[in-house]
Amino acid sequence: MKLSQFKFKLPEEKIALYPTHFRDECKLMVVHKSTGEIEHKTFKDVLNYFDDKDVFIFNDTKVFPARLYGNKEKTGARIEVFLLRELNEQFRLWDVLVDPARKIRIGNKLYFGENDSMVAEVIDNTTSRGRTLRFLYDGPHDEFKKALYALGEAPLPNFIDRAVEPEDSERFQCIFAKNEGAVTAPTAGMHFSRELMKRLEIKGIDFAFITLHAGLGNFRDIDVEDLTKHKMDSEQMFITREACDTVNKAKAAGKSVCAVGTTVMRAIETAVGTDERLKEFEGWTNKFIFPPYEFTLANSMISNFQLPYSTLLMLTCAFGGYDLIMRAYEEALVTDYKFGTYGDAMLVLNK
Repeated sequence: MKLSQFKFKLPEEKIALYPTHFRDECKLMVVHKSTGEIEHKTFKDVLNYFDDKDVFIFNDTKVFPARLYGNKEKTGARIEVFLLRELNEQFRLWDVLVDPARKIRIGNKLYFGENDSMVAEVIDNTTSRGRTLRFLYDGPHDEFKKALYALGEAPLPNFIDRAVEPEDSERFQCIFAKNEGAVTAPTAGMHFSRELMKRLEIKGIDFAFITLHAGLGNFRDIDVEDLTKHKMDSEQMFITREACDTVNKAKAAGKSVCAVGTTVMRAIETAVGTDERLKEFEGWTNKFIFPPYEFTLANSMISNFQLPYSTLLMLTCAFGGYDLIMRAYEEALVTDYKFGTYGDAMLVLNK
């Protein structure tokens, strides 16, 4: 497959700037791979496509407030700092992106907060935009993290073209988010409300939770036409014995296994064994899934409507079939579905 095959015209007004008022009341398109049928529902109707002892696999990563604004020493130039991950707890070292990068060099100090309450020093240049910062803070680590995060805001993707609002800190997060480390939310999981989770539970549907700390690589432009030459950014992931037991039991019983989101699908396809069973995992994945691809574990998947050329769209096409998913996207555009992080959802049934 070539990059150009994932092009489609997406008008700006089709990108959702805000989520629906109630998490589970966005639109849901249901795509049946076996028949090619497409249905139009509301997200909470997802309940009707699953039965007792089926399994939903969720990503319980938690997004931290990764975007900060500071000022450069002497010149006072405004600098955006995007926290990627903590490199060293003891020395307060963080891997970050800075913008504009050309103004920031090793040895520069950056000041954040009222009265410059937080100071960081640039100690390394890793890429054209990337830097390593050492935060100069003397208190305990948990106190430092609290102070640092108080300065940050929800790291909404750049295609959501508006100012971040206080409500975003809660809405740009799944209700079951637990393990901190993501700089973008696993968006398919954001549609699940507490009420819907309870209704699924009452119906006898089981839940398995894995962790994949979603990174900015999900939004990085692909700059090669030949997809086999694209390299995904590595993301840290964890799959517990408990999650494996839940999924493998359902698989053995012939039950439906639903991957909630592309991050979940990449994680379970990384950790599946040759016996088609999910294995415990602690490490990193840079798995890139695009058509054609043979999936092993899940026979259904939930995903948001993704942007053109995105690796997320490619994975969805690999699961649902390129022609069918692209036809579904055409239908979404003419029936007023919303795209992107805060947009509507698609359930692909491959069973």
